[in-house]
Amino acid sequence: MCPPYSLVIFPLRALSAPTIVSLMANYGALDHVFVALADPTRRAGIQRLGSGPASVSDLAGAFSITLPSFMKHLRTLESSGLVRTSKSGRVRTCTLHRERLALVDDWLAEQRCLWEQRTDRLEQVIADHQEDT
Repeated sequence: MCPPYSLVIFPLRALSAPTIVSLMANYGALDHVFVALADPTRRAGIQRLGSGPASVSDLAGAFSITLPSFMKHLRTLESSGLVRTSKSGRVRTCTLHRERLALVDDWLAEQRCLWEQRTDRLEQVIADHQEDT
């Protein structure tokens, strides 16, 4: 059984400018995680941190970009909650926050369930149609 979807309801009111209203569930944190995962440099950083914590300089050294450019990527990963950093003396260490990846896993499970239900219904419609002919 698929988990229930939340429905965001917006109050109706006179709008001064055209507004696009989405009835999709408000994913918020999930959106930030997907934005963070959208870049190959950030995905590679996440993959590296999957094997354990690393210093910023060790992480940045694996890429052919400047340290300030890498720091922008790191800030995106931190703001999404995928990476946490701590400072000890002059060394800043990055750690993967695996629980945030569970957001993506949960969303994918919902989508998988939804599409499996749809294909099951389509299969049933086709089978019923073949029986009728």
